[in-house]
Amino acid sequence: MGALPSVFGDEALAAFELDFFDAGSRRRLPLGLGWRTRFETVEPVRPFRWAKGGRGFAGWYFSATMRDHVGYESWLERDRLILLDRDPQVTGIASQPFWLHWYDGTRNRRHAPDYFVRLADGRSRVVDVRAEDGMDEETHEAFAATERACRAVGWEFEWARRPEPVFMANVRWLARYRRTRCRRPPTVVERLVEVFREPKGLWEGAELVGDRLQVLPVLFHLLWSGVLGTDLVGGLMESDSLVWVEKGQRWAG
Repeated sequence: MGALPSVFGDEALAAFELDFFDAGSRRRLPLGLGWRTRFETVEPVRPFRWAKGGRGFAGWYFSATMRDHVGYESWLERDRLILLDRDPQVTGIASQPFWLHWYDGTRNRRHAPDYFVRLADGRSRVVDVRAEDGMDEETHEAFAATERACRAVGWEFEWARRPEPVFMANVRWLARYRRTRCRRPPTVVERLVEVFREPKGLWEGAELVGDRLQVLPVLFHLLWSGVLGTDLVGGLMESDSLVWVEKGQRWAG
């Protein structure tokens, strides 16, 4: 793709092109025409591959937000996907949503961002995931070009780095209880919210509600969803970790 003339006011809207699947058909449009597509609903533009002996590890994560599987190409991408899934402001997630094409003055380039995210207030966010020690010059250039394209259409751009390890380990554990089936029975939900209005140890509060085998999955789901809170940064969760009802949170069973 050569440099295109500006016909949209901002030259970036013509200089970049979006290449994506729409209702099963492949489309390629200037950024100024394609950006209104609801990219949180599109199919990935490339398959998720795993090469034996490679550094990446591809897979599919069941997103409670999407009620469907979303792909990832590394453990780091999976961790970011878990964090997006837990974020109450996120309403839509798509992986590898489009190829972004541009000409860098020397050659034609393309880059497929890791995620497109839709937020509850309608904003759009493009997320690229890469540890700082995994960046090279070409990746820096691709991220910079993607950020420029996002800025031209009012999208947010995020370079997601490696998360804090203790926090991420705790959130991975809670993600096991992300599914809505862990909200039941409602009587256990209501009782847990009542018990933890005064902060208590995790097991202490669970035992006040009933059989731990029945209560703990519900408790962990409430911690995942943010109805209950605990310190996820200071150390790994333990049986005596302090748990409380988050301020302003109301449970709608």
